[in-house]
Amino acid sequence: MKKDVFIGANCFIGVASIILPGVHIGDNCIVSAGSVVTKDFSENSIIAGNSARRIKENAKMNE
Repeated sequence: MKKDVFIGANCFIGVASIILPGVHIGDNCIVSAGSVVTKDFSENSIIAGNSARRIKENAKMNE
C-alpha cells in the first residue's frame, strides 16, 4: 500500500534529507540537510536531525 508524502507550500528541503512515506510537512517549513523525517510537522517549523525533531516553532521565512 502506497502512502503519499505531503509537502506544503514554500518549504525548503535540505540536500540528502529523507522523508518517509505518509509524512505531512506543513507550509513554510525548513528541513535541515541530512534530516530523516519520520513524523508529521506543522507549518512554520524548522526541522533537523536523525530522527528529525522541531528545533523552532513559528519561524517566519522572508518573502
